[in-house]
Amino acid sequence: MRTTLDLPDPLFKHLKTRAAQEGRTLRDLVVELVEKGLSARDMVDAQQRFQARPVVGTTLATNLSADSFTNADLSELLNRDDDERATQTLQSR
Repeated sequence: MRTTLDLPDPLFKHLKTRAAQEGRTLRDLVVELVEKGLSARDMVDAQQRFQARPVVGTTLATNLSADSFTNADLSELLNRDDDERATQTLQSR
């Protein structure tokens, strides 16, 4: 099935570089990583999946109070958090 994903630029560059280094297509690498991610999730206790994790890092959060966040600020924080988690996940493999 064909679909479109909006990946953060750093993640896309990381994936593209890794695929090239391994001599494979981006598609094959992404499919493998998604399958591994889904398998790993199945092995985690269901209760652990729902434990709260902080979404806002300390860098920007300390500079702004919660009521002064704009949509752009929140979007930046979420994207940065996604980028950091993706990088950590890829580096741990």
